Amino acid sequence: MLSIFDIIHPMEQNTSTTNDLLGQPRGLFVLFLTELWERFSYYGMRALLILYLTKHFLFGDGEGGLIVGSYAALVYAMPVLGGMIADRYLGFRKAITFGAILLVCGHFGMAFEGPPAERVIVDGLTIVQRDGLHTQVFYLSLALIVVGVGFLKANISSIVGQLYSVNDSRRDAGFTIFYMGINLGALVATLLCAYLGENYGWRYGFGLAGVGMLVGLATFISGQRHLLGKGEPPDRAALSASVLPGLTKEILIYIVGVIAVLGVWQLIQRTGELGLVLSVFGSLVVAWIIWFSLAKCTPVERDRMLVMLVLMILSIFFWALFEQAGSSLTLFTDRNVAMGDFMTAGMFQSLNPLFIIICAPLFAWLWVQLSRQGLEPSTPTKFGLGVLQVGLGFAVLVFGTAQAGPDGKVAVIWLALMYLLHTTGELCLSPVGLSMVTKLSVARVGGMMMGVWFLSSSFAAYAAGMIAGLMAISDTGASESLMIYSNVFEKLAIFAVVIGVLILIISPFLYKRMHLDS
Repeated sequence: MLSIFDIIHPMEQNTSTTNDLLGQPRGLFVLFLTELWERFSYYGMRALLILYLTKHFLFGDGEGGLIVGSYAALVYAMPVLGGMIADRYLGFRKAITFGAILLVCGHFGMAFEGPPAERVIVDGLTIVQRDGLHTQVFYLSLALIVVGVGFLKANISSIVGQLYSVNDSRRDAGFTIFYMGINLGALVATLLCAYLGENYGWRYGFGLAGVGMLVGLATFISGQRHLLGKGEPPDRAALSASVLPGLTKEILIYIVGVIAVLGVWQLIQRTGELGLVLSVFGSLVVAWIIWFSLAKCTPVERDRMLVMLVLMILSIFFWALFEQAGSSLTLFTDRNVAMGDFMTAGMFQSLNPLFIIICAPLFAWLWVQLSRQGLEPSTPTKFGLGVLQVGLGFAVLVFGTAQAGPDGKVAVIWLALMYLLHTTGELCLSPVGLSMVTKLSVARVGGMMMGVWFLSSSFAAYAAGMIAGLMAISDTGASESLMIYSNVFEKLAIFAVVIGVLILIISPFLYKRMHLDS
């Protein structure tokens, strides 16, 4: 019978060179499928989370939004540590496998559906009573997912980067294809998991997400021969060295990973303190990158690292607004969108991955064609276009709210157009950002810098939770809630458009310092 360590240490595979598949390395499609199923589990759970918190646990909009934001913030922060551990000790492959095992445990833990919370009157005050065991299992499951993503997310993207040489013209197209796999999993998950969870019981939706993660783990283990030795530990002998009798460095890392789950389990319940922790952690990371760039890099490496840092910081504005899909936009859909009889609020999150699947091949083709003609927009320009489009998406939604009927319901078309603009903005920024990190990072800190890319999304996710709190709705009617949503959406639209234009203005300066011809 295989133990966890047998799974993480599979027998050596044949790593002989194989032909490309559809013009891309075969290993790309192994990683494509692994990420597809991992994202199936993640987005299947995400489609239900804010509704689960507000309808099952009876959290208020503001508190529920902050829990979602705090969870997402930790999900994006942990890859910094996971990337460092993979860079220095485990290697990407072992880190991914360990993270996938934690994710399987976390998603199946979410399927434990205890008794729903109840509102009771005590001494004339209405309070919410929640089952203590059920609540703690919920938080522990979130913690397992957080740490699991930390070990998996950045490292699987780093292996994708290793499949290409720095100047390989297929790189951006390859990352766009990889990104399409993410969204194919998200599309199916948000439809199936949301439908099951909202119509038949939360445990069925969360349980299906767990099954998806299990398939992802099996896919990665069975397809490792196509990675051609990429992602192996930097020093196998050091990793196998004993730190104590019967305890190798590798096993110690796995034990520390489990301890980290317990720490996150407590931290995720303290949303107020999390903002301070993220601020301190983020400041230290930024300070380290600046020091490393100035003290340890050549002038070209320094400029590349600093440009990458600036673009990561600017991406926070995009993700803080984009992540409203998992909180305020889903609640807005539930209350103020004419959904029809079949669709549920969570299912509308599938619009984003649906548009990704439709548009990603077009964008992949477009970048290659423009590159051949010397007309491809620079990476900073793409970032500016992404932020601009997320602002225009909210502007479209504001226009749609002005067309709402007397019942306070908005036509689905306006929500769909908003998701379309957010999606085209995402395609200008997210896969291009992944490619940027693998292209501009100094090789010896590549895994960590991929983690820092996700750290920027961590700040954005926490900010997204706070923004969602601005749209907290109490027991008001649809017309009153529509007014609140419309006012905040308008402010978000103006803010994003201004930031997007500013990025476009400074993009030539940033591109020059990327030194791509060096």
